[in-house]
Amino acid sequence: MSTLRNPSDTRRWFALALIATAQFMVIMDTSIIGVALPRMQEDLGFSQENLSWVFNAYVVALGGLLLLGGRLSDLFGARRIFIAGWIILLVGSLVAGAAGSVSIELTGRALQGLGSALIAPSALTLLMMLFGGEPKQLTKAFAIYGAAAPAGGTAGVFLGGLITEYMSWPWVFYINIPIGLLVLALTPALMPAGKASKGSVDILGAITATAGIGAAVFAIVRAPEVGWGSAEVWLVLAGAVILLGIFLGLQARLKDPLMRLGIFRTPNLGAANMAQLLLGAAWIPMWFFLNLYLQQVLGYSAFPSGAALLPMTIMIMIGMIALAPRLMNRFGAKNMIVTGLAILAAGMGWLSLIRPDGSFWLDVLPASLVAALGMSLAFIPSLGTAISSARPEEGGLASGIVNTSYQLGSALGLAAMTAVAAAFGADQVGNAEALTNGFSSAFIGAAAIALAGAVLAAMTMRTPGHRTTSEPDYQTESAKG
Repeated sequence: MSTLRNPSDTRRWFALALIATAQFMVIMDTSIIGVALPRMQEDLGFSQENLSWVFNAYVVALGGLLLLGGRLSDLFGARRIFIAGWIILLVGSLVAGAAGSVSIELTGRALQGLGSALIAPSALTLLMMLFGGEPKQLTKAFAIYGAAAPAGGTAGVFLGGLITEYMSWPWVFYINIPIGLLVLALTPALMPAGKASKGSVDILGAITATAGIGAAVFAIVRAPEVGWGSAEVWLVLAGAVILLGIFLGLQARLKDPLMRLGIFRTPNLGAANMAQLLLGAAWIPMWFFLNLYLQQVLGYSAFPSGAALLPMTIMIMIGMIALAPRLMNRFGAKNMIVTGLAILAAGMGWLSLIRPDGSFWLDVLPASLVAALGMSLAFIPSLGTAISSARPEEGGLASGIVNTSYQLGSALGLAAMTAVAAAFGADQVGNAEALTNGFSSAFIGAAAIALAGAVLAAMTMRTPGHRTTSEPDYQTESAKG
């Protein structure tokens, strides 16, 4: 990953718009299908038990292939992999939209996940190439990139409701096509070509890493359906551990591995990835169960429920774009990560006070805004530290690792909090009091995860030299290492 020192300022901000669009689409594709699932079930013949795999097929492919996407970005150039990812995403969207059976639908969703696994790390690598030489501009770029994620999540809820209501469910996939074609048309002119690196693709490492991570995500998302005591879950988890153990053994021995294990000796890289993992493990369950509380307890339909999440989304975007860069320049990455996670924990603790006969204005709005502020303050510093800590030539790998950390944290946190919520009554649909108790317990659990993240960040992260921004110091340290 090379850094462009003097790119056209206008061109690179247009390029950032494409990169933010990539982040927007990757997240939107996880949320846009929610409202459409009942129609898809009716048309394609999904069983109630298998319906969740319309979501899970995407998540498993995305989580399992991110490391490979990052490595390919380093070897063949970020722009090439970015383009390849969009092409695969478009093919997957066509297949998913035109599917006439369960197997074809899941194939399309898995292809979408593969495309996103190539897009996400290469997009971050391109961002670093465009802005890596200027710390203040890089922080702003990270802020815009980060704000695209909640925007994509909320837009997915809105668009999924509108498309399903007024068009038909295949269009939740077809909507990707005009956006993707526009990105493909503009990418050659706006994105830096970058340099391909010498080396080979560690095929066996890619297979064991993808299979191991995929198996772990599979077990995590399957556990709430069959129970954590199921032999199926534990056998798959055991297989995941074996596969990942083989992967680590290969990486320690190979001359040109998929993931150089020494990268984790880079100051703050491991700590920042742990912060991202725990941030995802806390935030995604909160967003998920807050949506359920609005619909199943307060009685909101899908579209008003999405509208109720708008203030939280706006707070995140303001926090990421306007607050986080300024505060990070003044107080540094470590202080921001610790403070942000602590504020997120406080907001979710407040949300745990929800009532069966509550209201949006008293029970949801103020607490959700506090949680959103915490998320916005912690996300940008932890993401920036995780990416910029790596050697320049390993930018794609670092991007793949941090994306994997967040996705795995999200899947693990949601599965664990789903089990907690069910244990305290959230499986009793129609019983407002039991549902509220279950959702409240999930909020408490998510708050504990965020608080643990704040404590770990305080204990493990270093403060780099005399600078208040992380990027140049971390890059220098990693280069020395």
